Amino acid sequence: MKFLNYVFASMVLVSFLCAGTALAHKVNVFAYAEDGKIYVESYFPDGRPAAGSELKVYDSRGNLLAEGKTDGEGKFSFEIPRADDLKIVVNAGMGHKTDFKLKKSEVEAGK
Repeated sequence: MKFLNYVFASMVLVSFLCAGTALAHKVNVFAYAEDGKIYVESYFPDGRPAAGSELKVYDSRGNLLAEGKTDGEGKFSFEIPRADDLKIVVNAGMGHKTDFKLKKSEVEAGK
């Protein structure tokens, strides 16, 4: 019985360690269109900005439309290239990478 308790406790400990590792590699990104521009905000789960992160914007066909780096607050903005579905990819390095999809209707509403 003691052995089973030890195995269970070990499994719980390993699951907590793995969950923390997965969360450590997460980066959040949000984007919206307003006044002819796309505004992007990126941050880590603890609220720190994803400053200096590489950012690339693709259209619905996978063509690169814009690229740059986020500022010290994890923000980036650019003129709306055209009304299309956009995929915004943020790479903060060391496995911190995510994307955000902005629908064509949202882009059109922000013109």
